Formats: sequence, structure tokens, C-alpha cells
Amino acid sequence: MLINNVKDSLKGSIGVKTNILKNEKLLRTIATVAEEIIKAFQKGNKVLFCGNGGSAADAQHIAAELSGKFYFDREPLFAEALHVNTSYLTAVANDYSYDEVYSRLVKAKGEKGDILIGISTSGNSKNVVKAVEVANSKGLVTVGLTGKSGGRLKELCKYLINVPSTDTPRIQEVHITIGHIICEIVEKELFNA
Repeated sequence: MLINNVKDSLKGSIGVKTNILKNEKLLRTIATVAEEIIKAFQKGNKVLFCGNGGSAADAQHIAAELSGKFYFDREPLFAEALHVNTSYLTAVANDYSYDEVYSRLVKAKGEKGDILIGISTSGNSKNVVKAVEVANSKGLVTVGLTGKSGGRLKELCKYLINVPSTDTPRIQEVHITIGHIICEIVEKELFNA
């Protein structure tokens, strides 16, 4: 019956989140990333996001929670998903390479003390990897949101939040949960909520 598929998917999602609850190192990393974002905003810096497909949607979603609001009305925070300008994205992909679309924007917009969060379930998306490499060279704090292995981002990012799963939908579900947790912490700490 189809209801068993529904139950299995929910159990899989809950299982990944339960594994994170048991992983003190990963929990500390999530909290530390939230602290880094708070410090960046307090210093007038910004948070940039990049990803592809569902990870691009997650990047845009989390950026909107920070730049708009999460739970309550407050001042906006400078958070941006780097893929939202489709004219730029298609021009750079056509004129250079799709691998360059994020790294060029990090070169243009990224400043020391900003944060770049690269979202890739495999950790190997070439355009995200290149963006992180440029961010590191410019003195940005780099964060990878990945799946279990961390891929190339494991070696490149200052902070790696590697969801303990190899199942792309389950990883993406947890990425948005982690994004919400970070947004909630940032909002509470910055605005004394």
C-alpha cells in the first residue's frame, strides 16, 4: 500500500534527524556556525549562499528568512542567494562556464569577514567548490552543508555540516531544518527575542 511508502519516508527523515541529535560534534558545529553568522552581522558583514537545484532553493529560502524575517518583525539582515539574478547566471554560464557562476560573484561581492555557505548534497558541485576556494582566498568564513561524506567541501570549508545520510531528499530536508535552526538562533541573539 502507498501508505507504507509515506511511513517509510517519514521514518527515514526522522532517523536522519535522530542521528544528528546523537552527534555532539555536529550539534556544536551548527551552534558555532550560528555564532559566526551573529558575529558577522554585528560587524556589518553579510552572508552569501550558493547551491544547485534543490540546494539553490534551500539557499534562497534560508537567505529570505534572514533578510526578511523568521518569527517576528525586525530589521533586515544582509543575506543573499547568489543565483537569483538569472541574466547574470545565464550570461556567465554561457560566456565562461557554469563552474564559474558563483566564484565570480564571490570575487565581486565577498569581503573579508563575510560568510559563504555552500550547499551541495555531494559536497562536490564544481561551481560551489570554486566559490568556496575564492571565498577562502578572500578571507570569508566558509561553511559547507553537505551529505555524509562532505565531498571536496570537507577539505575546503572552515565549518562542515555533513548530514549523516547518502539519500539526497533526506539530506535536503535536514539542510532546511538546520537552516531554520540557525535563523532562529541568529534572530533571537541579534534582536533579543
